[in-house]
Amino acid sequence: MAPVIAVRSRSIGPCIAAAALVMAIVIAPLIVSPSFAQQPGEHTTKAKRAILMDAETGSVLFQLNADELAPPASMSKLMTLAVLFRAMKEGKVKPSDEFVMSEHAWRTGGAPSGTSAMFVPINTKATVSDLIQGIIIQSGNDACIAVAEALGGNEAGFAKMMQEEATKIGLKLSTFANPTGLDDPAQLMTARDLATLGRFLIREYPEHYKIFSQREFPYRKHKFFNRNPLLGSELGVDGLKTGHTATAGYGMVVSAITEGHRLIGVVMGLPDETSRREEARRLLQWGSRSFGSFKLFSADEEIGHARVWGGSTWYVPLVGKGEVTVILPRFPANQKLKAEIVYQGPLKPPIKKGDVVAQLRVTSSSNATSEVPLVAATDVEQGGVWKRGIDSLVFLALRWAKL
Repeated sequence: MAPVIAVRSRSIGPCIAAAALVMAIVIAPLIVSPSFAQQPGEHTTKAKRAILMDAETGSVLFQLNADELAPPASMSKLMTLAVLFRAMKEGKVKPSDEFVMSEHAWRTGGAPSGTSAMFVPINTKATVSDLIQGIIIQSGNDACIAVAEALGGNEAGFAKMMQEEATKIGLKLSTFANPTGLDDPAQLMTARDLATLGRFLIREYPEHYKIFSQREFPYRKHKFFNRNPLLGSELGVDGLKTGHTATAGYGMVVSAITEGHRLIGVVMGLPDETSRREEARRLLQWGSRSFGSFKLFSADEEIGHARVWGGSTWYVPLVGKGEVTVILPRFPANQKLKAEIVYQGPLKPPIKKGDVVAQLRVTSSSNATSEVPLVAATDVEQGGVWKRGIDSLVFLALRWAKL
């Protein structure tokens, strides 16, 4: 059992008052938040897989089969964009660069394919700027393949780049076979990975994210309209991507700023466009009404400490990266909160002030979980031979159980 190191009473607003925080050290890898129990008043959905995530903290507010792999359809184009945006950020590609629409791209994803297309003529060049709009607004498969061939040589080469990018972003289970999301047994994603990917794009590429809210894209003789059915709604939706194939059903990654904070929702496996739109809407509405941000600790306020092996000190004090706020249910009132400092340890020096070394995991009595990164409040240098020797003996004797 994790040792209790402090118990504090903290008032965090009219909805959750006099919350008891049990601060505990858990020497274990960080794990995924548990699923919500379906109780009266909680959210239900017709989607086969779904998740609702707070964009600021990454807290999961709702999930249903969120780690179940399934065909993602055009929602996987978000990964195609992630690879392209990284190439642009690294200076390898400019918006004005031109990529050629090869015969393969034209036949597989263009006019002859009968799928969603940007309709770039065969052997014609299109600017990267236009291709990005063609992918985001029109969901052009031809645009995706043109990007893949330019960056990866072919679709298979680009799929390897997608997989490498997924690892960098932190996607856990998804696998990629093509840049389009057209059905392939190896093209599989989870709702959690899609939400994580959406969150990454929003945070990492704000200059490109604004394109997701663009309503129209005129190209040559065409005028394409954004396929996101919730743009312009009262929910504050400004992204991200819809998807549909016969195998995948209808799905959507959607994001909105509501009640002052951004939510990211994913619904998958729905039977038609109407249910996709309504289930995404209901998910965002429920999250906006049911959750809010609550301040727990001020900036630089010490929250707890973590054990250090072989350091100049045995413990490093922990603080938040600025004010510590969490996303928690607004109701019922007067919920008790359990807080754990979670890290993989003991930590090893050198540790620099400001290094992220732990997570503060806060769980409400209604079983909602929110996580916030904690940083080292001071530097910890490597200790001398004597200090390391004592730590080794303690570790062998007690396995840190009483530390």
